[in-house]
Amino acid sequence: MIIDTHCHLDNEQYYEDIDEVIQRALEHNIKGFLIPGADFKDLPQAIKLAEKYEQIFFSVGIHPYDIDKYDEKIMQEFVTHPKCIAIGECGLDYYRLPEDEKEKEENIKRQKEVFIAQIEFAKKVKKPLIVHIREASNDSKQILEKYGAKEVGGVLHCYNASEHLLSLAEDNFYFGIGGVLTFKNARKLVDVLPKIPLEKLIIETDGPYLTPHPHRGKRNEPYYTIFVAQKMAELLNLSQEEIENLTTNNAKTLFKQFSNII
Repeated sequence: MIIDTHCHLDNEQYYEDIDEVIQRALEHNIKGFLIPGADFKDLPQAIKLAEKYEQIFFSVGIHPYDIDKYDEKIMQEFVTHPKCIAIGECGLDYYRLPEDEKEKEENIKRQKEVFIAQIEFAKKVKKPLIVHIREASNDSKQILEKYGAKEVGGVLHCYNASEHLLSLAEDNFYFGIGGVLTFKNARKLVDVLPKIPLEKLIIETDGPYLTPHPHRGKRNEPYYTIFVAQKMAELLNLSQEEIENLTTNNAKTLFKQFSNII
């Protein structure tokens, strides 16, 4: 059994066949789903799915690409829903910064402000964080430590293989592993995977993005977590069943509401 801890089922790429996508996952023993909040406009669809399926939960937050939309009043409105179980995805992403130096500095400053605001909000409502880090490992770690994120813990979504972040395992953070692990150019992640404590590994798709081999180029979906589990088992010299049990138990420890349905 697998829990997909990060899948954008509220994305428009799933609008036409979402029920088939979920049914296909359930038939392949994917028994839990977490829809991360990246943009407030998608929340109504996330809530609709979470209210329809007992296995689906969602989070509320703003992705670093959408920082201008951050509004704590909206966060407060949605976080009280019984199926909202986390804050994020929030974090820092320096991959697409403006070329103009002044604009770049201002964007980084604003990203940090919104990230810190969501950490503080998570602590206030006592929910774990879903953290997005891209080309910003040093600043992200510094902020997580400085602002006491270990109080609620969370997951480093689509863990970027930075060894600098491994010590966050001691601060109640888990490491989300997805389709990237199956890519031919994933040498860094393949090498660092055995260094992650087993009790801190969880599985995700980031669907509809980052589809694992052998389905690269197609839309990603929760059913494909089985290919991530297979690769993890191979690299860690464990059985696929052991990986599935391990990551499911870890997901239940971090996101306790999954324990109520599985």
